Amino acid sequence: MILPIYVYGSQVLRAKAEKVDSANEPDIKSFVEDMVATMHNADGCGLAAPQVGVSKRILVVDGNDLADRWPELKGFHREMINPEFTFESEETSTYEEGCLSVPGVDADVVRPKRIKVRYLDVDFNEVEEEFDNFAARMIQHEMDHLNGILFVDHASPIRKKMISGKLANIVKGKIKASYKVRSDAK
Repeated sequence: MILPIYVYGSQVLRAKAEKVDSANEPDIKSFVEDMVATMHNADGCGLAAPQVGVSKRILVVDGNDLADRWPELKGFHREMINPEFTFESEETSTYEEGCLSVPGVDADVVRPKRIKVRYLDVDFNEVEEEFDNFAARMIQHEMDHLNGILFVDHASPIRKKMISGKLANIVKGKIKASYKVRSDAK
């Protein structure tokens, strides 16, 4: 099922997501499948549960469509429950990011180049993996969503000023997106 994507200004995007408790989440696999379908429908490479209105610590990433530019992303697909960083490198990289929840806006974001993440897969097996370059960036972007942080929060002050009008329009519902969006902004 394709879910609506909550956009900038929505309260759910600013809340810290709750951990998933396997005993109380029997439909987690079907929800993750819906997240993946929603991400692909919107031509995204990552999606966090708060972006579809569910304040739970779940994210999905898929780099296959980016493999022409970053060959190391061929076959890269992860579904993570309760992810947490166990390592972040001091070495950083800067890249222009966008987001399905902030359509039509981009900004340069500085992030650690390498990370290590411990998480549960959809069968609730514990996994720890190290990621670098664009895979690391994708995961960090989605993990920010789990903590109520959007990529625009990392933008430089001048860039924030430049995009402020676009952000205000999103809050007002003046959005052009090729996918279903929703807002809970007040």
